[in-house]
Amino acid sequence: MRNLMMAILLVAFVGWLLNWVLLPTKVYRDSWRPSLSSTNFNSAYFEGQGTNLLLFSFPVMFMAGLGCVYLHFHTNKLEKKEKAFSSSSSKRTGKGKFFSFLRRPRVISPLGIVTGVELAFLTMFVALLVWSLANYLHRSFGHSHKLKHGIKPDARSWQVKFRIVALMLGYVGNICWAFLFFPVARGSSLLPLIGLNSESSIKYHIWLGHISNTLFTLHGIGYIVYWAMTNKLSEMLEWSRTWVSNVAGEIALVMALAMWATSFAPIRRRMFEVFYYAHHLYVLFIFFYVLHVGVDFMCTVLPGIFLFLIDRYLRFLQSQRKARLVSARLLPCGSVELNFSKCQGLQYSPTSIMFINVPTISKLQWHPFTVISNSNLEPDELSLVVKCLGSWSQKLSQQISTSADHRLEVSVEGPYGPVSSHFLRHEALVLISGGSGITPFISIIREIIFQSSSNPNSQIPSQILLICAFKNSADLAMLDLLLPAGGTPHPIPDLNLQIEAYITREIEPPAAARIRTKRFNPTRSDLPIASNLGPNPWLWLGAIVVSSFSIFVVLLAVLTRLYIYPIDRNARDGSFHYSFFVLFDVFLACTSVLTVSSAVFILRKKQRGSGGEGGRVKSLEMEMEVVSPSPPRPAGSFVGGEVESVPARQVAEATKVHYGRRPDLEGILLGCQASEVGVMACGPRSLRHEVARICSSGPAQNLHFESISFNW
Repeated sequence: MRNLMMAILLVAFVGWLLNWVLLPTKVYRDSWRPSLSSTNFNSAYFEGQGTNLLLFSFPVMFMAGLGCVYLHFHTNKLEKKEKAFSSSSSKRTGKGKFFSFLRRPRVISPLGIVTGVELAFLTMFVALLVWSLANYLHRSFGHSHKLKHGIKPDARSWQVKFRIVALMLGYVGNICWAFLFFPVARGSSLLPLIGLNSESSIKYHIWLGHISNTLFTLHGIGYIVYWAMTNKLSEMLEWSRTWVSNVAGEIALVMALAMWATSFAPIRRRMFEVFYYAHHLYVLFIFFYVLHVGVDFMCTVLPGIFLFLIDRYLRFLQSQRKARLVSARLLPCGSVELNFSKCQGLQYSPTSIMFINVPTISKLQWHPFTVISNSNLEPDELSLVVKCLGSWSQKLSQQISTSADHRLEVSVEGPYGPVSSHFLRHEALVLISGGSGITPFISIIREIIFQSSSNPNSQIPSQILLICAFKNSADLAMLDLLLPAGGTPHPIPDLNLQIEAYITREIEPPAAARIRTKRFNPTRSDLPIASNLGPNPWLWLGAIVVSSFSIFVVLLAVLTRLYIYPIDRNARDGSFHYSFFVLFDVFLACTSVLTVSSAVFILRKKQRGSGGEGGRVKSLEMEMEVVSPSPPRPAGSFVGGEVESVPARQVAEATKVHYGRRPDLEGILLGCQASEVGVMACGPRSLRHEVARICSSGPAQNLHFESISFNW
């Protein structure tokens, strides 16, 4: 059944891509589209929109719905079987080695770290854009004498061609927009189907954003230049009743330029708030964009926007619940560990992230942070780490340390992460971090601890090397988070963990440091963190996707037939403004999504309440200080575990601290003798790029690189 569903999904995906390949061709325009548009059902109930809905919207929504069913079986059955595999049965096949070869870094540039698979798809996507532009131009130049929209018969040929080029650049930009929203729909089923999540694929959104903004800017400037050449600048103020609106396109372009200008790294990193607030202009951009392109092109880009709307609204519903913050640990390095209460049924994978909002700091700002806890090792608690670097995080640390009433109101979204723990399949594992980049590796180590303690025959790496580089010795307190504060219940005799910590700006061990733990008093309205849709979330998400899109299509067909184009009215009599049709579609799409999502969310919320998930947490009002010993740590003195355990002693014994130097990454990585080594890097861009270059070199055939980046 799983293979059958994947085959159906693959056929639907290939068919959808073929539609984009054929879209700019003469065959599609003169043969395929007219035959589909002329059907009685399409003309009577959709007035031409049915063609694009069928060819471009339906395949994606079908994949999203069926993909949810596939992921339900994958997460509930296949993952359990994978955890039961012994290490002796986890050898790689030739097929696995082939895919590992494709995932090796091939290009390391300002675009980021691009693997062989990404490079292949990027090349094919650029080829699609070039193919589409070439076909549009070839087809249009051959019919330039038939163009309408105000071009005089005596207009110069080069002016006509100039306008055609500007128009076709906009057409090609729409292709980018058809893909733009898929990487940022955090809860969508499409990304997990191909082994991605929103954090690992955010760079695709950035690439598509740069390409589409470039094309749309050239499209807008081209039209302005054309109007100036032909003395028709007055058309810039035209809002046509029977065609697309020029004014709407100009407003959309201004919004796009504002988002684009503030998204470049120098502004985004130094003035994050400017980037963050400017990016919310996407709401206005989408509104004026669809008014400008009209209903036909809107249907081609509808799936990405539709799925993003579902995801965004479900996240909004989750954020309305206040999370139950139990305690916080203030580390001497300036980081803060936040510990929330969670429902035991909430499962998430290592390297997951969660977005948090603190209304007393900012009601609008949401910031992502790495979840360091393990959903199985800590069934009642979810922990994340905040590195206090910017103004928002510094205000959070100050509020926690100075709070007198032991209360802090926090809203959350997530957690979001990969579907499975693929790193467990490696024979050896090398984790390389810089600064706060160690946080995702804390969750990985805790997952390995759980797997080893729960099943001695489980598939885990036989060797684990953690290389962490810090600027100051105070950052060594991050190592105190490798184990939960209460220790682990089972010994781990086979955990082969080695930690190499490098302090780059100090040459001597520091004095004793203090870790302060502050506990909070939750209110009755604070609830444990839970999944938006409760148990079996993929099935419920699939129900939302299928139901909302089906309701949208049915409402569109019925209301178009009965109200917009009834039988006794001439469909072309101009009774309705052209922009009305776009607003009509937008209204129906939003109504369908909001109605279905709200109904399912309320239903699942009542079921969670009846199940007793909102149990009360004991009120604690206390603040205590724990003294952290100076590294290197002696055996058994691991800070954070009130009860000394075998894992704590193993971690303490495995830690070696180096002062005044940086790690020799090339020597360490090329010296790995295991036949299959997973290398994961998280931290500054320069660190990740250096590790990628080493892993892509000739002698590093046994190294399989993966970059973890949360740079938004």
